[in-house]
Amino acid sequence: MCGAVKGGLSLDGVDVAKEAIIQGQVLRGEDAVGNAYVRLLDRTGEFTAEVPTSATGHFRFFAGPGEWTLRTLAPQSEPVDTVVTAAKGVVAEVEIAL
Repeated sequence: MCGAVKGGLSLDGVDVAKEAIIQGQVLRGEDAVGNAYVRLLDRTGEFTAEVPTSATGHFRFFAGPGEWTLRTLAPQSEPVDTVVTAAKGVVAEVEIAL
């Protein structure tokens, strides 16, 4: 079972009111996937950014408001696309299942 903290990454020091935040965790079953990459694609599918997941499978993007696609790439898995909407002052929490 995953040892990650429920609720995701700490937001200490982040002024959520001024940011559009997309964050979450990549899981395979109940296990965190710490060797995955999450890409942020804009509405047209254009690559914007990429981050590796932490040892607990977590990731975070500071994005502009609007609709985004998260493309998750991990060993022994097909790519997974997840559509998410970012809004200023809101933390969009996403759980990605492989």
